[in-house]
Amino acid sequence: MKIVLAYSGGLDTSVILAWLKEHYQAEIIAFCANIGQEEELRGLKAKALRTGASKCYIEDLQEEFARDFIFPMIQAGAVYEGQYYLGTSIARPLIAKAMIEVARKEGAEAVAHGATGKGNDQVRFELTVAALAPDLKVIAPWRDPEFRRRFPGRSEMIAYCEQRGIPIQATAQKPYSMDRNLMHISYEAGILEDPWMDAFAPDNKDMFKLSVAPEDAPDKPEYVTLDFEKGVCVAVNGRRLSPLGVMKVLNRLGGQHGIGRVDMVENRYVGMKSRGVYETPGGAILHFAHRQMESLTMDREVMHLRDSLIPRYAELVYYGYWFSPERLALQAFVTESQKNVTGTVRLKLYKGNIMVAGRKSPVSLYQPAMATMEADPTQAYNQDDATGFIRLNALRLKVAAQVQAAAARGGRGAESSHRRTAAPKRSAR
Repeated sequence: MKIVLAYSGGLDTSVILAWLKEHYQAEIIAFCANIGQEEELRGLKAKALRTGASKCYIEDLQEEFARDFIFPMIQAGAVYEGQYYLGTSIARPLIAKAMIEVARKEGAEAVAHGATGKGNDQVRFELTVAALAPDLKVIAPWRDPEFRRRFPGRSEMIAYCEQRGIPIQATAQKPYSMDRNLMHISYEAGILEDPWMDAFAPDNKDMFKLSVAPEDAPDKPEYVTLDFEKGVCVAVNGRRLSPLGVMKVLNRLGGQHGIGRVDMVENRYVGMKSRGVYETPGGAILHFAHRQMESLTMDREVMHLRDSLIPRYAELVYYGYWFSPERLALQAFVTESQKNVTGTVRLKLYKGNIMVAGRKSPVSLYQPAMATMEADPTQAYNQDDATGFIRLNALRLKVAAQVQAAAARGGRGAESSHRRTAAPKRSAR
């Protein structure tokens, strides 16, 4: 039996790799997607082979991640529960897709992951497999009672690695869990499980990797321009870049100014609430700039319709339905809505804040001559027309008010008439 394991090299997947090989008497092929983890990938292949993998694939998917996953999501304006930029959520479908391709290449019968039974990632991985490779078996060790009995805690996992000579760095429980990719870094668990704990306090500065604290950011604002074509950022400060290049530049700029930090309690798909802390410097800038470009170029009714779908789209990404027919249908609408979102946005970055400093577009729907409070030289808008417009829109409100007033008067009249005609009470004798 061949099993392809989504492998990160951390304690959990190191234990899982060895346990799968032992438990299933299987050949284990480790797979790691390079989606921007940076230094976390160093020495990973050698470690996987030493742990017992027959092969280790490390595929650079950064450009595909930015182009085919992050950017379409940005076009949709998707933010989960108003705060979370979906950095982890959007990465999982790509990892699972690439893992399936390795399984096909190697003739594997199953794929495995190290997601726990309490989180969202298990759903995201397995829904992707269901959509793209329903014949593959999915193995989730954390949902296997035998695995949990053997490894009830972190100390048992460390002991297991020491007994088998599995190279690990962990010797004690980290104060939090971290996940990094091109879009963001997320932090959860450990000390963050107390929602009263201030993650942004000075004592916790060392936790953050992508951004400085806003109070430590430069005292002078920095201006940056972003050029868009059909809703896609194609240049930063006049320099044309690929989607990957855009993300790298914006991550650096945003990080220097303490932009994109979020601390939230979110609703997981499995039903519980969890506290997460995020750094999304480049993604936050891109979201903000994209919205500014849309404000100038997108038709009102198209924008309002698209905006009404943002919560649903964000849920589909968060829950793991990236390859579902409903997400693909929504994406088709989003793509159509973006055909005129072209132009340049100028931003000011300052101590954790993103402020718009200008917008322009060759297809701008904003007409200064029409919107001006001064005399309209083009006579494109006749203010007298507003009289009939308001009268027609007020008609139903007037009718409703008149009917309610008449009903109230009629009710009072009937009540007073009843009091006048009611038979007098007989006196008791």
